[in-house]
Amino acid sequence: MDVIAWLLDSDPAVRWQVLRDLVAAPADEVARERARVAREGWGARLLRSQEPDGSWGGGAYFPVPNPDEGHEDRQPWTATAFVLQQLCQFGVDPADPRVHAAVTQVARNVRWEADGRPFFDGEVEPCINGMTVVLGVWFGHVAEAGGVVGRLLADRLGDGGWNCWTWTGATVSSFASTLGVLEGLLAYERATGGSAEITAARREAEEFLLDRRLFRRRSTGEPAAPAFTQFSFPARWHYDVLRALDYFRLADRYDPRMDEALDLVAAKRQPDGTWLLENTHPGAVPFVLEDGDGRPSRWNTLRALRVLDWAGRSSAQAHVNRGGQI
Repeated sequence: MDVIAWLLDSDPAVRWQVLRDLVAAPADEVARERARVAREGWGARLLRSQEPDGSWGGGAYFPVPNPDEGHEDRQPWTATAFVLQQLCQFGVDPADPRVHAAVTQVARNVRWEADGRPFFDGEVEPCINGMTVVLGVWFGHVAEAGGVVGRLLADRLGDGGWNCWTWTGATVSSFASTLGVLEGLLAYERATGGSAEITAARREAEEFLLDRRLFRRRSTGEPAAPAFTQFSFPARWHYDVLRALDYFRLADRYDPRMDEALDLVAAKRQPDGTWLLENTHPGAVPFVLEDGDGRPSRWNTLRALRVLDWAGRSSAQAHVNRGGQI
């Protein structure tokens, strides 16, 4: 299979990133393709599904009505936070008038279920707030993101990471919460220049993951969870090693302690050159992006090639891009 041709035979959200990251297309060609994300295909479909009140699904984190709230095994993914996360992953241009109008409505009208704060002011849980910072930076609400970052720095646990369940007494950081906050801190640092405090917090949290080889328990060396070695897209709030490696690619920080995770990614390449979708997280979605678990995944193939190229394990078809970009 010509993997690059297969990747390009897709939605603009995939195509523009392939052009930029895997074939080193001219910048104007990449920009033209990226501009299509808000006008056609998946990105346009998400934008068209916004409710008149500015939300998606009637809520910030959960749709309304929501019979599944609190049940992680069937969490719906149709509310505002996860739709904006998906638009961000698609690389939609925040300056596009359609996108700007949609996000303006979110900022004016959407409030978090937990405490009623405006959407870009963040929530109470650090894992949600990490995602909120990413979205605030991407969609031009950097000032609000700064306030959320301040709360995240105050929420750090003694081992350097974060856990969304500290309010129930958790004292040890979780992989998922820590990675979600790291993504937010990196986005904010890049947008603003950051501070010594932010950089130090991010480095300490990176050490939390690296000391565990990105997926192992520090106490026993055993894999912390089977799902950590199964690749999903979208990952939502869930953790897996491909998502973790993609963060380190963005941060452009290689460390030998991630070699086992890189080996795992390389070993999952199929004979036809693709990677599979392995662990779709249950719950209602706006629409299905790919053909299902056990089938070749354009998203996982793009992300795996990008990570391996960044780490110096380039495929013959791929172009190395060490710049670290979403």
